[in-house]
Amino acid sequence: MTSPAQTPKPPYFAVIFTSIRTDGDNGYAAMAKQILALVSKQPGFLGAESVRQELGVTVSYWESSEAIRAWKENALHKEAQSKAGEWYKCFRIRVCRVEREHGF
Repeated sequence: MTSPAQTPKPPYFAVIFTSIRTDGDNGYAAMAKQILALVSKQPGFLGAESVRQELGVTVSYWESSEAIRAWKENALHKEAQSKAGEWYKCFRIRVCRVEREHGF
């Protein structure tokens, strides 16, 4: 079983990426593996959670909006962004400030 991302006491930020994939891999799996290894070393990255059925949902957590902007400009991430039309029928990105959280 995978556990939820361990996040600090709010406030922090979340990027919610929802998508529907195109048919075929088209290099997606290899790039996803590279991106996951790289983002985990990105300053300000706190963790991520991801699920995929027909609709995929990935939520990444960040210390600041500046850290999110820096990740958006990362060269490998920009390369992956340029392939969105090959990998996704559609997608949405939502950036949120987390004000509260609770759980056990």
